[in-house]
Parts: sequence; structure tokens; C-alpha cells
Amino acid sequence: MSENKNIELERHPSLEQLGVSSWPTWECGISTFPWHYDSTEVGYFLEGTVTVTPEDGEPLQVGKGDLVTFPAGMSCTWEVHHPVKKHYTFK
Repeated sequence: MSENKNIELERHPSLEQLGVSSWPTWECGISTFPWHYDSTEVGYFLEGTVTVTPEDGEPLQVGKGDLVTFPAGMSCTWEVHHPVKKHYTFK
């Protein structure tokens, strides 16, 4: 697992124990927008590629097959390069 300004990234994790398939899904087309996390969010990317840049950190590219944890309180910019579809849950 790698970490970038408290964003945790795991490439191609084992999903069975997490119950990811029962999480809701979210989709977004190609776009760029600011985002703030009020709660810690865990997302599993089914499709797409995005670069997430925390206000005080380095850009991190995530995409299909990645499990990502975004920490509560983080403000960032999302740049969606290829349309995204992901499962997500809040901790």
C-alpha cells in the first residue's frame, strides 16, 4: 500500500472480505472540480482514470482496480481523464 498526504492506495486488492460489491456506486464524466471530504471515504474504482491533487500535496493518479481511502477533512481537486465508475463507502 502506498500513501500520499494521507490518501491510502492499494492496487488490485482482494475484495471479497471488504464487501465492495454491496457498496453504492458513483459515476462521473470527464471533468475537473474541487472536492472536500467531510468523512473518510473508501472507494474501489471499477472504470476510469483520475488524478487527485490534495491542496497541500502531490498529485496521485488512480484508476480501474484501485482501492483508495480519502481522509476526512481533505480538500483536493479531481481531474477525471476517463469516465469514472466506483463503489464507495464512508468510515
